[in-house]
Amino acid sequence: MEPGLEPGLEPGLEPEEELLPTTPTTPQEGTGGTEGSVSSGLPEEPEEPEVDWRGMPTCLLCTCLGSSVYCDDLKLDSVPPLPKETTHFYALYNRITKINKSDFTSMNKLKRIDVTANQISSIDDAAFLGLPALAELVIRENHVSQLPALPSTMTLIDASHNNIGSKNIHKEAFKDMTGLLYLYLTDNHIDYIPVPLPDSLRSLHLQRNNIQMMHENTFCNLKDFNYIRNALEDIRLDGNPINLSRTPQAYICLPRIPIEDLI
Repeated sequence: MEPGLEPGLEPGLEPEEELLPTTPTTPQEGTGGTEGSVSSGLPEEPEEPEVDWRGMPTCLLCTCLGSSVYCDDLKLDSVPPLPKETTHFYALYNRITKINKSDFTSMNKLKRIDVTANQISSIDDAAFLGLPALAELVIRENHVSQLPALPSTMTLIDASHNNIGSKNIHKEAFKDMTGLLYLYLTDNHIDYIPVPLPDSLRSLHLQRNNIQMMHENTFCNLKDFNYIRNALEDIRLDGNPINLSRTPQAYICLPRIPIEDLI
C-alpha cells in the first residue's frame, strides 16, 4: 500500500468517487445491448413485448399533463377511454384503425384531437359532431376516404395525406365554420375546391390533388366588386393540373395570387 493511502481506496480515486455506485449503461436505440458488449454479426433488436392496455387507467398508460392526454407511439389499435376533463388529445404514431362515435362521448371540453400517422380507414360520420368545444382536428397521414361531418366551431382541419375525394366531402361542409382559419387537404384525390369557404379562412392547402379548373366565383363575389378577402393570404395549388391564367377574375378579391406549378 502506498504511503498515505487509506485502506481499501484505489490509487487515483478521491474518497467521494470511491463511494459512487456504478450506473448501468443505457442501451442505445437499435443496438440491442449495452455499450461495450461484444456481438458477432449484425446486432439484433429485441422484440418489444405486446402490452394489453385494455382496462389499464389511461393516465397510467399515457401521459396526462393537466387537461392534455399524450398517447403517442404506444401501439394502440383504438382510442383509449379519456378523462372527461380532457381538452387536448394526442395519439400520434399508433395503430388505430377506426374512430367510433362512442370514443368521444360526453367530451364537452375537448378542443383538439391529433391522430397523425395511424392506420385509420374509417371514421363514424357523427364521431365529432357531439363535441361542442372542438376546434382543431388533425387526421393527416392515415387512410381516410370520407371526411366526417364536423361542428361549426372548427378553426383548424388537417386531413392531408389521405384518400379523400371530392365526392367524400359533405356538400357545403365548411360553410358554417365562421371561425375556420386553416384548411389542409394536401395529397388527397380532390377534383375541385370545396366551396363555399368562410371569410375567416387564412390558409388553404390543396397541393398534389387533381384540381383542373377554378370557377370565377370560387373565392370572389362577382356581383360585388368591392368584396375583398383580406384574410385568405395563403392558397397552395401546386401539384395540380390547373392553369390559373385561364380564370384571372377568380382571384381579383384576394391579397395574393394562389401558388401553382409553372405551366
